[in-house]
Amino acid sequence: MLGQCLHLWANVWYNVGTMYIRTVTTKGTKYIQLAHNYRDPETGVTKVKVLHNLGRADSLDLDALRRLVRSICRFLEPSEATQIQQQLDVSPFEFLGAKDIGGAWLLDRVWRKLEIDKTLKRLLSRRGYGTPVERLIFAMVANRALAPSSKLAMEDWVGGEAMIADLREVEVHQLYRAMDFLLEASEDIQRDVYFGVANLLNLDVDVIFFDTTTTYFETGDGAEDAESLRRRGYSKDRRPDLTQVVIGFAMTKDGIPVKCWVWPGNSPDQDLVAEVKLDLNGWRIGRVVSVMDAGFNSPKNRRTLRGAGDHYIIGERMRMGNKGLLPAEALCRAGAYQKIKGGLEIKEVIVGGDSVVRRRFIVVVNPEEAIRDRKKREDIVAEAEKRLDHLRQLEGEPHTKAACALRSHPAYGRYLRQDKDGKLILDTKKLHAEERFDGKFLISTSDDGLSSEDVVLAYKQLWQIERLHRDLKHVVDIRPVYHRLDQRIHSHVLLCWLSLLLIRVIENATDKSWFQVRNAMAGLKVGIHRTQAGEVWQTSVLTAEQKGLFGATEVDPPPRYPVIAGKGMRTL
Repeated sequence: MLGQCLHLWANVWYNVGTMYIRTVTTKGTKYIQLAHNYRDPETGVTKVKVLHNLGRADSLDLDALRRLVRSICRFLEPSEATQIQQQLDVSPFEFLGAKDIGGAWLLDRVWRKLEIDKTLKRLLSRRGYGTPVERLIFAMVANRALAPSSKLAMEDWVGGEAMIADLREVEVHQLYRAMDFLLEASEDIQRDVYFGVANLLNLDVDVIFFDTTTTYFETGDGAEDAESLRRRGYSKDRRPDLTQVVIGFAMTKDGIPVKCWVWPGNSPDQDLVAEVKLDLNGWRIGRVVSVMDAGFNSPKNRRTLRGAGDHYIIGERMRMGNKGLLPAEALCRAGAYQKIKGGLEIKEVIVGGDSVVRRRFIVVVNPEEAIRDRKKREDIVAEAEKRLDHLRQLEGEPHTKAACALRSHPAYGRYLRQDKDGKLILDTKKLHAEERFDGKFLISTSDDGLSSEDVVLAYKQLWQIERLHRDLKHVVDIRPVYHRLDQRIHSHVLLCWLSLLLIRVIENATDKSWFQVRNAMAGLKVGIHRTQAGEVWQTSVLTAEQKGLFGATEVDPPPRYPVIAGKGMRTL
């Protein structure tokens, strides 16, 4: 536009009529020149004469050029002058684009409400960082909850897609430095966040749930390193071919994750309890009842969990195959069941009397689950009988491949056995034995002060931590893990933990899933406008649903104008 105006001015002012604006490039840099063509009187060849160098194209003084053009317009016809003036005038109001603000704002207000920002700033005060580390950490946490991506992709996410208060842009190297700090201060951060969240939300921390999961690495050469977290082990994702890490979470009965751990991928669950117990005791949170599933059950771990006056509620393996063991004895004891809420039936059994091996068990029956177990077994038996009929087994003849395959089948083979002639038949004894397990699960506890009903209901809440593991993989998308260094892997898990913490607090407050909250907040945008006085950012009008979500979480919605005339981001 400005070039057209200058060219029009040049044609009027310079009577040769060949004056123009041209661009030349020297060593990769573009320069703007005012030039005109003339014919050499001696040779008759047309040549170029530079009248004035206007400077580099990326640093032109456009306001000075506009003033020059306006001054020249005085000598033009009124209609021509008006046309040029209209082209030069900057629009008083121009829409530049929009960013998402709803989800990030809600997460940020809860982040501040839990005083995580104050915890980080207090720990940062001992260091001399020149970058806004607390804001960078929050941006990574919000990214996991809203649009999980790599750290490199976050440059575009923060710069062009999401509005993060007090953070207009990020660079990937800043994010990595913030992750390094997060790991250095992880113990202090987790402890302070735990007590801050527990006090603010009045959490019941007498009962702590613990469980582990695994996450694998899809990138890299897959090689193991004895000194690295990336190891092969029992994969809860059914990917034993890939290296992995083991991740543990401690969670309150309100579903709030309060601490996380990361171990090498070949760490068995049985070996982790002592470290978890030691870490939690270090926080001096008083008497704790730890709730764990049967995978952590061993005599050693039960003794560990009873240390320092604490107790456990733990699942038991029912199919031990040894009637001399106490769990098997508990299942065989006669006694009446009592009904509790939820339709469950329970029976308490004390095994061992007053001896040192005394154990308190609760046998639980879910009638609906018992029906499903029986129906499933009947379907498996029916199919097994059908396959036996097709084998055409002959006495004294070697087994065919089909018979061997049926005998080793994980579902059908468990109910088959060989008779004295080597033929495959149904194992009726095994079928009758399985009937007594229909709909049942077995729990033991070391706490005699809890009622049987409270023990069962506490153990049933383990589904909360199982859901936490699903959200880890399908909401904050812990995979794919792009990091190779152990400290970055650990920091990545910490970011996911903080994201899940905010998500669960919001879900508890709103009584809605994070999927519902995120979708509702996705409609809240901030429009960016350029005016003669500077940028003005304006949020869209809140819907009734959005108002309800802000009200339920007891946080203020974003201001109508987060940025006014370039004066900066408001952080109410």
